[in-house]
Amino acid sequence: MVKSTSKDAQDLFRSLRSAYSATPTNLKIIDLYVVFAVFTALIQVAYMAMVGSFPFNSFLSGVLSCVGTAVLAVCLRIQVNKENKEFKDLAPERAFADFVLCNLVLHLVIINFLG
Repeated sequence: MVKSTSKDAQDLFRSLRSAYSATPTNLKIIDLYVVFAVFTALIQVAYMAMVGSFPFNSFLSGVLSCVGTAVLAVCLRIQVNKENKEFKDLAPERAFADFVLCNLVLHLVIINFLG
């Protein structure tokens, strides 16, 4: 029973890796940016757990900045993906401009929250 489960997991991993290898490079770069943003948020949470949360609004600002940036990057990935038929009329330049503008608004709010 255990062998079939581990074999199924290996087959699943191989099929996911082969499917992801067909992903365009620009989407892989966006995926790497999302992973970096989430990893940075996790580091901040671990630091807060070890050291403490004296300036709590600074901690919230940092984590929300990372999470918000990751969410906006996922939205960019959805809009830039050629296989997504919902945004086929949207130019990639327009999607990137939306991403930059929303990031600017997000970080202005984050800076305002810092006080």
